[in-house]
Order: sequence, then C-alpha cells, then structure tokens
Amino acid sequence: MDWHYDSQTYFPVPDISSYDVKRAVSASCPSYTIINTRGTSEAQGPSAGFRTMNSRVTAALSGGKIYDTVYPADFSQNSAAGTTAIVNKITSTLRTSPNECFILEGYSQGAQATVNALPKLTGANFNAVKGVFLIGDPAHKSGLTCNVDNNGGTTTRNVNGLSGAFGTGIPSNWISKTLDVCIYGDGVCDTTHGQGINAQHLQYPSDAPTQNLGSTFIQKQLA
Repeated sequence: MDWHYDSQTYFPVPDISSYDVKRAVSASCPSYTIINTRGTSEAQGPSAGFRTMNSRVTAALSGGKIYDTVYPADFSQNSAAGTTAIVNKITSTLRTSPNECFILEGYSQGAQATVNALPKLTGANFNAVKGVFLIGDPAHKSGLTCNVDNNGGTTTRNVNGLSGAFGTGIPSNWISKTLDVCIYGDGVCDTTHGQGINAQHLQYPSDAPTQNLGSTFIQKQLA
C-alpha cells in the first residue's frame, strides 16, 4: 500500500499491480508450440483429447501456440502424411526460431503418426521437443517405463496396442520425454483387456485424470 500526499492530507492509494493476474513465463521455454495430432475421423483442427489440458497449459504459461497437424486422419489408417507434417513443422519453425520448444501430442491414429515421427527427429529437432504425450496409442509397446494408465499408474505398462507387438514403439532415447497413456481396457492400446475402438478408447477427452495428468506433465516439461 502506497501513501499519497495531497493538500496536507495523507490517504492510502492501493497498489493496483497486485491485482493483475499474469501468466508465468518459462525461463527455458518462453516460446513454445504444442503440435496436436488428432485421431481417426476427428475433423481437421484440434483433437478433442487435448482441448482441456491445452487450455490449462496456455492459460498458465505464456508464449504458447497450438499447431493442429494437417493430415487425413481417415479410416485407411495411413498416417504417413501426419508424420511428415509433424517433422516439417518442427524443422521449418527452427529455421527462423531456433529457440522454440515443442510438445508433441497424439490421440489414436495421431499417436501412431507421432510415434513414427520420433526416429526422424534428431539433433536440434530432438532437443527442441521437450515432451511427448500420447493417448490411446496403437503403437503402445509392452514394458516401456513411459507406459502409464490415466492415473499415472502401471496397470497398462505391460500390454501392447494394435501395432505395438509388431513395431518398435517409443525409441529408447525418447522414453524419458514421453508419457504413453493407455486407459485399462482400451482396445486400441491395451489389446490384452479390450477390443478395438470401445468406450475406454473414447473416454480420454472427458476423463479428468487424463486431462490433469497431461496438463501437469506438459507444464513440467516446459519448465
């Protein structure tokens, strides 16, 4: 509280700056891009799986932008265009903004596209990606320490997704940067306890534990 002198009278003047609500600025990532890759049949734009967590992150940390990966996301399950778009977005951004940070997100087919992009991101591109958050990932591979359920637990650590048993999953150098979230019984990422696109696979957008896990993880990685 400051005091103002006027005509021999002192009266308090409130410090209005104390009422300003300001978002935090990450010292390591003052500018960041969240690359959001949607699942099968979701319309071009942001995936429903990340809307809540991303709104929390961008409200909490200034300097954030969201890029919605452009690719068909159709029932052919050919996600190659999505993988290319992810790699190109990072490469092209770093040419003009070499200090930009990135978070990669993928839901279902979007998670597969993201996993396929990881081996292609090396050197400066690898360093620029601070975190990877996947939900309902068909490439979920049994036994990886980045495998968690929606509560951050281990109930789905040792299960495979639809393509997990046949692929390499998350590359070893990416595991420490990644959370591969699979709700128990989701038939896309947990073929041991579920079959195909079921209620659990569609649960992520409205699932409070998933959204809390994502917003906390992303803010931690950017910090």
